[in-house]
Amino acid sequence: MLRKVRFKALCLFGAVAVLSACGQDSSEAAGSKAASAPATAKSTGTAPAAKANNWLETIAATPDGGFSIGNPDAPVKLIEFASLTCPHCRDFHEMAMPTIKGQYVATGKVYYEFRNFVLNPADYGATMLSRCQGPGAFFGLSDAFFKNQQAWIEPFTKLTEAQTASLQSMSPDDQVVTYAKLGGLDAFVRARGIPESKFRACLTDATQRGHLETIRKTAVEQYKVTGTPAFVLNGKGLEGVHSWADLEPLLKDAVK
Repeated sequence: MLRKVRFKALCLFGAVAVLSACGQDSSEAAGSKAASAPATAKSTGTAPAAKANNWLETIAATPDGGFSIGNPDAPVKLIEFASLTCPHCRDFHEMAMPTIKGQYVATGKVYYEFRNFVLNPADYGATMLSRCQGPGAFFGLSDAFFKNQQAWIEPFTKLTEAQTASLQSMSPDDQVVTYAKLGGLDAFVRARGIPESKFRACLTDATQRGHLETIRKTAVEQYKVTGTPAFVLNGKGLEGVHSWADLEPLLKDAVK
């Protein structure tokens, strides 16, 4: 069994709970060889103007740190908290998103927002990289991480003790960048439009760290999130709803 190295980040991971809905095999393995991420102040995003009636192309950063698709004035608001390393989140996106986008968002009836709920160091790297090019690129990069989840997580599970030990003498930012490179995230995103010249800046963006802190605080304190994926429907956290089979009937009922 791989030796676990404690992840010491102050804000994003210091209080990561045992998440009940998302199986820990993937998340713990990805986070077992770890780096540190520094604490930052909170910040909020600014959403660009919507393109009227073209709801699948109406994509924006939200004030709460997420990214949205759809009609901001839709009668139904759906928020998803998810992790890029969570296999249940991957399954949900594979099964549910074509229907959510095609039948609900495209019609203007549902406004969908995705908020990254980070579980471990590998997830942190992937999340920061998926967010760094803004709303227009976010959903495409997130889809790529979900679709190739097992492949990009695996290198992190094979890091040696010597590799992880070498991180301890580095600055927090250098730890984050080096850890991501050891896991091969630089090559993964380079093939998807993020050049080496932007890699460090993406991983050490203080504004995006602030958004992730805000998301975690809101999820845990306001919506009592204990597992991923987790959902909020019209302002109400959906307890015990962690799959498309759980969510679909509630969403259908909400849009009647």
